[in-house]
Amino acid sequence: MTTTAPRPPAQAAPSPAGTQTDATPGAVVWGPLDSPFELDGSTVTSARKDAGSRGVVRSRPLLVSRRYLAYSIAGTDFERHTCLDVVVGDEVVRSDTGRGTHHPRRATFDLGPWLGREVRLVLRDESGAQGWVAVGDVELTDRPAGAAPAQLYREALRPAYHFTARQWTMDRPDPVERQEGWLNDLNGLVVMDGEYHLFAQRWNKCWIHAVSPDLVHWTELPPAFFEEDLGAGVQSGTCVVDVDNTSGLGTPDSPAPMVAFWSGADNLTQGVSYSLDRGRTWTAWAGNPIMLRGERDPMVFRDSRRDRWCMVLYAEQRYELLVSHDLLRWEPVGDLGEGFECPDFFELPVEGTDETRWVLVRGDGHYSVGSFDGTSFAPETDELVVDGSPSFYATQSWDATSDGVPRRVQAAWMRGSVFPRMPFNQQVSVPCDLTLRRTDHGLRLHRTPVPELAALERRHHGRRHHEHGLDGGPRTLAPGETWSASFGTGALRLRADVDVPAGGRLDLDLAGRRLVVERDRIVVDGAEQPTLTPLRRLDVLLDVASVEVFANDGEASLTVYGFAGQPTLRATARDAAVVVASAQVAELDPIWP
Repeated sequence: MTTTAPRPPAQAAPSPAGTQTDATPGAVVWGPLDSPFELDGSTVTSARKDAGSRGVVRSRPLLVSRRYLAYSIAGTDFERHTCLDVVVGDEVVRSDTGRGTHHPRRATFDLGPWLGREVRLVLRDESGAQGWVAVGDVELTDRPAGAAPAQLYREALRPAYHFTARQWTMDRPDPVERQEGWLNDLNGLVVMDGEYHLFAQRWNKCWIHAVSPDLVHWTELPPAFFEEDLGAGVQSGTCVVDVDNTSGLGTPDSPAPMVAFWSGADNLTQGVSYSLDRGRTWTAWAGNPIMLRGERDPMVFRDSRRDRWCMVLYAEQRYELLVSHDLLRWEPVGDLGEGFECPDFFELPVEGTDETRWVLVRGDGHYSVGSFDGTSFAPETDELVVDGSPSFYATQSWDATSDGVPRRVQAAWMRGSVFPRMPFNQQVSVPCDLTLRRTDHGLRLHRTPVPELAALERRHHGRRHHEHGLDGGPRTLAPGETWSASFGTGALRLRADVDVPAGGRLDLDLAGRRLVVERDRIVVDGAEQPTLTPLRRLDVLLDVASVEVFANDGEASLTVYGFAGQPTLRATARDAAVVVASAQVAELDPIWP
């Protein structure tokens, strides 16, 4: 679920140095619309787009003879709508806004990748009465204004193996909702031809898009699609592969259509975008909207038993169910009961049996298990919690079934993950395999990190590596006794088998993150989750700004944001002796190129 971020109020534009001031209010002062302006490295040029005016002004081709383009800019802060762009061919490669200030700010574009090539400068105002932009003192130079940005994916606080977004045209620290570098709700996760697609929100502005061959190494692609007008919105939704071309959107020469469903910012407009090239380019369906129906977050899946498509739509604290044969025309048939935002709904086998059940997951990660008859969901359990952290939000899952073997892989937006002064904001949890197991407490979901993650493990401590203070054999810690070790990196994975008696606990300080292990629960930074059986096994993933804890092969988990300190481990028994039957720590490689 997303909502439109607050907008700065429309204000009268100032007159920056060099700007003509005798123009008609609302007129373009950078020459007539689409008229070229002169720039040769020493000429000072300026332009202004007032609130209420619309249009695009382009320069003549400019030979990049020096690395940097310096300029002064003021105005509102609407990326892609009121901005100064650098365009190579038809692609915007650099962009900046006035960032909500009346006072011209001196800034620089790094045009190093295009030295010796021609570019165009474009002054854009497509926001109508909401925005304005003013640019002056444009020149090519050999010196940047301010420090050069850090190399992409080498930033100081970039997580090693948790997916984070990038900036494509902007260069700004601390991006917020709707700005490049921001990430929130996961959208329709889908697999096509062995390639995993991850979509996520840039808070109602666009769908972020990344692909992976293995659920671990991700390559972010340009955003799949944007809102068509400022404030129109493309909220959370889902994506499917229309293998049989039931929609008719495909062609004989194209791969199966990928069809994405999203909601507008009005919580009424439901739209479709589709791709005929495995998600590399997207087209808004000409018949949009497919319906005007509240509220948002459409989740679409194939009901193979009834040979039709189903949509779960969040509306007024319930999940409405609609059906379709062509993905474009939908009929309401019932509902699945109470819900809260971002639904996920899927069938899983009950481990060790021939039975299956349906799992309904809500936006906060809470879930119910039951049966589905094509029009309604009959829960067999109460609403349950598998991850007790408030950071665990807006979960979605991949149907990763291959060769007839069912596999459901879940990931979540790790809500609240702020990275000070970095060009990115928020992160995605590690993908986890979901299994449904019958326990003494009834049917329960279990979450375990995907086995593909082991490919990142490059150095192990434990077993025979006594020099690091870890011993693979059993070790009993007396009350108050501490066992410690240090490592070469803060990207770590700890696996341990433990026996904590009733009334005792094991305090783990892993790179400054405090994990409390008791006989029947785990606690991290105030977030806690009980286990179903006495705690015996731990799997802990530590990264730059997160810790994810899995107990008893996924019986319980905690997904918690927070920065790590020095890469050390301290284990202390409290109130009773604790047996550490085995322990191993692996250092993990980063996933970035």
